[in-house]
Amino acid sequence: MTSRYAQLLFTPSVQRHQAEHGSRASYANMARGPREADRLGEHEMAFAATRGSFYMASTGSTGWPYVQHRGGPPGFLRAFDDRTLAFADYRGNKQYITTGNLDTDDRVSLILMDYPARARLKILGRARVVEPDRWPALEEHRAVVERVVLIDVEAYDWNCPQHIEPRFTVAELEGQLAPIRERMAQLERENARLRGEPAPERVAD
Repeated sequence: MTSRYAQLLFTPSVQRHQAEHGSRASYANMARGPREADRLGEHEMAFAATRGSFYMASTGSTGWPYVQHRGGPPGFLRAFDDRTLAFADYRGNKQYITTGNLDTDDRVSLILMDYPARARLKILGRARVVEPDRWPALEEHRAVVERVVLIDVEAYDWNCPQHIEPRFTVAELEGQLAPIRERMAQLERENARLRGEPAPERVAD
């Protein structure tokens, strides 16, 4: 059985380019497989729930694709089950391009990035807009949630880490620097003790 991801994306034209450039064989295993492989697993659902942002592409009635960044606190994107993603859509610049595009074409493509781990998850689905009262725990959000977007997942694929440059958020850097800062403070206190000086006061972050 051909996987849903391959059915949607591996068109005859794509297959021709894969064959011409020597990559067709490497995708053979991806093209074959049970349909269940297109259902989100525990790893994919957990990955989505820990993202602070993602990119979503939609297509307007003119036929032009449009890519939009979506961001929020971890948990603003979550999986309700192995076939359904949802995210809180916050008030933004009020262009409503993605929202308008969904009125005429509900197909979307998402890219979820983990830059430190050099990983990306690609998801294909069909999106629809619902009222924000469908979203649990709205008090968790500091920004105004204008709507909730539900995505029926059609297929997904993990991309290779090639050419992904590691990048780190401030929060991720703080987590890595915390033990180093604590060690430096310990050494400063030890140096002060050996010199017979008062221990330096630690400045609050």
